[in-house]
Amino acid sequence: MIQFIKSGTVIPFMRIKGLVEIVCVAMVVASIVSMCVRGLNWGLDFTGGIVVETEFPQNIDLEQVRDAYAAEGIEGATQHFGTAKDVVVRVAPKEGLDQQSVTNKVMRASRSIDENVKLSRSEYVGPAVGEELVQSGILAIVVSLIAILAYIAFRFEWRMATGAVISLTYDVIVVMGVFSFFLIEYDLTVLASVLTVVGYSLNDKIVVFDRIRENATKLSRSTSMENLFDVSLTQTLARTIITSGTTLITVVSLLIFGGEMIYGFALALFVGIIFGTISSIYVASTWALILGIKRVNLVPKKIEKKETDGMETMD
Repeated sequence: MIQFIKSGTVIPFMRIKGLVEIVCVAMVVASIVSMCVRGLNWGLDFTGGIVVETEFPQNIDLEQVRDAYAAEGIEGATQHFGTAKDVVVRVAPKEGLDQQSVTNKVMRASRSIDENVKLSRSEYVGPAVGEELVQSGILAIVVSLIAILAYIAFRFEWRMATGAVISLTYDVIVVMGVFSFFLIEYDLTVLASVLTVVGYSLNDKIVVFDRIRENATKLSRSTSMENLFDVSLTQTLARTIITSGTTLITVVSLLIFGGEMIYGFALALFVGIIFGTISSIYVASTWALILGIKRVNLVPKKIEKKETDGMETMD
């Protein structure tokens, strides 16, 4: 692997762990406050609403369509669907706004651009479906965090597992807090992105924990836990830079060129990868140290016994 750091260098990550943890906690609290005060801008997948799809005889500019819709008082997510000739608009439910009136306004606005436009689809998605999706989404996140806790506790150590779950919870809350603060639409694609962030961030933490456990058997018994973490984090830093950096290049490209349809998905990934990388380095490790993890917790009993027997023989 490419090495960005000179061999033998140890970056003292844990020296500022307290400060970083305070900043992370502040971001989590701010996100929770935002979600309580401002709420989330739920998409049609969750709230229900009216979907109208039209087909133009030729490729159509979305900005022109949006301006025509705005003149008719239609507010909603407007985008191409399938080809540049097809346009779909999703309108959130409002008092006094039924499916027929929305469809009439959409067609009137579309005919002001081209008389030959055709109505492809008009349907209403009921709010009962949305409630079910909200419950399923929350359940999916909770179950995944519980499964992760059990897996890491089994493979590594319960203090590491707790630190990992806390940091993953931070990741999810901060991503949702960004969407709440800026009132960006939260739909199923964003939910999928949040779950992707959980998996991506978990992979980072597994790599770091694996190196910490490996170094626990290699480094001197006099090595402090903070120094053990610093050495391990430094050794995995090159891998973190390469994986996070290359992924961010793709995500930024999606943010800039992907269009409105996947903007929320790309934004959630962008925020999640950046904050998740920080939480992998600091939050998970900091909580493992706060919970009192020691070297003996990481070294398999057989290896620990061999080292002890070796010291007794030397004596």
